[in-house]
Amino acid sequence: MSNIQRFGSVSKVNPEKLDYYKKLHANPWPQINSMIKECNIQNYSIYYNDGYLFTYFEYIGDDYEADMAKMAADPETQRWWAECIPCLNPLSDDGPWLNMERVYRLD
Repeated sequence: MSNIQRFGSVSKVNPEKLDYYKKLHANPWPQINSMIKECNIQNYSIYYNDGYLFTYFEYIGDDYEADMAKMAADPETQRWWAECIPCLNPLSDDGPWLNMERVYRLD
């Protein structure tokens, strides 16, 4: 197993969709959580503050691109994203989440 890779990203949530987004994530579909784990992601968290969502997760696999492609090809994940993505107001044209650069970490 490779070293843990840590990822953080940010997005804006549409205010009128915040309650729905929170409701989705209060009880995610079991297949979604299973796929996340199957794609070597652990310690996945989403935080909210003043219109912004921040995500953090750790990747423990050996081929991030392949695992993300596997997740993106999963029909149930696509259905989940079809519910979640309209809740977001992207900060860039690159997608609903803007990846962040880590500037500090303490173990």
